[in-house]
Amino acid sequence: MAFFRITMSILLLTHGFPKFQKLISGNFEFGDPIGIGAAPSLFLAVIGEFICPLLIIIGFKTRWAAIPSAITMMVAAFIVHSQDPFGTQRKGVVVFGFLYYHFPIRSGKI
Repeated sequence: MAFFRITMSILLLTHGFPKFQKLISGNFEFGDPIGIGAAPSLFLAVIGEFICPLLIIIGFKTRWAAIPSAITMMVAAFIVHSQDPFGTQRKGVVVFGFLYYHFPIRSGKI
């Protein structure tokens, strides 16, 4: 199970690291898919795609770290890419499915 946990987290990091660089450089140009503003949306995306996957990789509070990442993938798949073909949405759905599966039964104690 650790192999899948680390692999999925690395896949998330490949999307989260550019967002993290954008955040620390002060460039807050980002979409606003849920209507809270570009900067808060970027901040939440960095938490879900960069910070939480790092926590999942090291195994620290993996159940709790899976929640923001799963929510981020739901927003990406069903809101941001809602008009895209299913082939584009599928990536977010697969990662969401893994994170959803990981939270209740495949990690340590809460």
